[in-house]
Amino acid sequence: MEFSNSVMAWGLIGFFLMLAELVIPGGIVVFLGTSAVTVALTLQFGIIDNWMHAFTLWFILSIVLLLAFRNVGQSLVGGDSSIENTDEELDIFGKEVEVIDTIGPGNKKGRIHFQGTDWSALGDGSEIKRGDKATIVCRDNISYVVEKIN
Repeated sequence: MEFSNSVMAWGLIGFFLMLAELVIPGGIVVFLGTSAVTVALTLQFGIIDNWMHAFTLWFILSIVLLLAFRNVGQSLVGGDSSIENTDEELDIFGKEVEVIDTIGPGNKKGRIHFQGTDWSALGDGSEIKRGDKATIVCRDNISYVVEKIN
């Protein structure tokens, strides 16, 4: 009679955890619930006979299910994911900008207007006058390096 309460408790906990997966997504809680239901079944059929064995079986079975089946479950269910460019340098290369303060000659800094704000800019050594168009070659710390559009 003592085991019937343990069987009921493990079974209810297991089903509660499996239902909780609907509220707590991630593919982890369902495996904890499956392990609890398995422990309830092993208690019912007399395969294990005390609480220490029950917790040990639950712990080991939970880890095994997580390691073995979480990736399989994630691939079947899927989800929203996107892989985008994370290198800002690639996004800015070749963009056309307007020179708002003369750049050069030599390594004299000027200013450009890019992405709605003004930035300091370096040229290729030649003079790029105010109002000219230039393209971004790269970024040097917080300054952009630009070259004049011919």
